Amino acid sequence: MSRKDSLKKGTNNIEMILLSILSEDVYYGYQLAQLVNEYSKSLLSIPEGSLYPALYRLLDNGYISDEKRQIGKRLTRIYYYIEPSGREYFQTLLSEYNRLNEGIQNILYRKPDKK
Repeated sequence: MSRKDSLKKGTNNIEMILLSILSEDVYYGYQLAQLVNEYSKSLLSIPEGSLYPALYRLLDNGYISDEKRQIGKRLTRIYYYIEPSGREYFQTLLSEYNRLNEGIQNILYRKPDKK
């Protein structure tokens, strides 16, 4: 396994991470990718090929919205922000993640019966 794992699979994990970050502020796509790297202490990355499809799914489901902003004379950036339904969905994903993680931890760190 590489030092920095790429989040190519695990749609719910990517969406959960993006919603977590968007619950703090409004960001554009490249910023989100950089913040994943920064917040994970360079252990995780979201490739562009996974980032934008996840953002579009969140948009299509009404969990986030976007806004085009003019930067300078020619550059336009699309900023994303979380909607109230996105905050609820984030809590659902987080609960599911915590339950799964707890189950895995229970299995990995159980004390086997000695026979």
